[in-house]
Amino acid sequence: PMSRIPPAAAETLSDDMRESLAYAESLMGFVANDVLTMAHWPEFLDAVKSVVAVVYAPGQLDAGLKRLVAHVVSHAAGCTYCQAHTAHGAVELAGVDADKLRDVWAFETDDRFSEAERAALRLATAAGSVPNETTDTHFSALREHFSERAIMELMGVISLFGLLNRWNQTLATTLEEKPAAFVSRYVDDAD
Repeated sequence: PMSRIPPAAAETLSDDMRESLAYAESLMGFVANDVLTMAHWPEFLDAVKSVVAVVYAPGQLDAGLKRLVAHVVSHAAGCTYCQAHTAHGAVELAGVDADKLRDVWAFETDDRFSEAERAALRLATAAGSVPNETTDTHFSALREHFSERAIMELMGVISLFGLLNRWNQTLATTLEEKPAAFVSRYVDDAD
C-alpha cells in the first residue's frame, strides 16, 4: 500500500531538514518514511525530533526496555509500521535478544522477563489500548521497581508512540525495506 501523503523527496529538503533526516537515520539505521512525511511540515518534524531525542536519551531506563515498551504499546494500538520499527530497533540497536523480542507476548510467564519489565509491559499494553485500560494497580506495580523519574521515562515512550502510532496508521505510511526485512527474518519466521 502507498502512503496517503507521499514522503518528501530527500533531495528537495533544506539543509536543516537534511540534518533531521541524518539524526533519524543515526537513531534508526535508515531514513524513515514517517520522518520524510513530517518534513512537509518542518516545524512539526523539529518538535517530534526534540521529543524523540529526550525519550531515547540515556536515562534511568535501559534502552532495550524502552524499545520493548515502544513495541508493546504499538502492538496494543495496532500500528504495524511502528511495530516493525520498534522490533528492529530493539534487536539491532538496543541489543535485545531476538528470541526475547519474539516471545515478548509471553512476558507474564517467560523467565527472561523480570518483574520490573513485566510491570512496564503491562502498563504499555493497557496504555496503548483504546480506550485506555490503565489503572492505579499498574502504577502501584511500577512503584515497586521504578523511581518516579523512571516512570516518567516510561510515560515519555508510551506517549511518543501514541503520537507515532496515530500518525502512521492514519497516513498508512509505507514500511521501509530494512525494518520489513528484519520483521520477515526475525519475527515472521518464528510463527
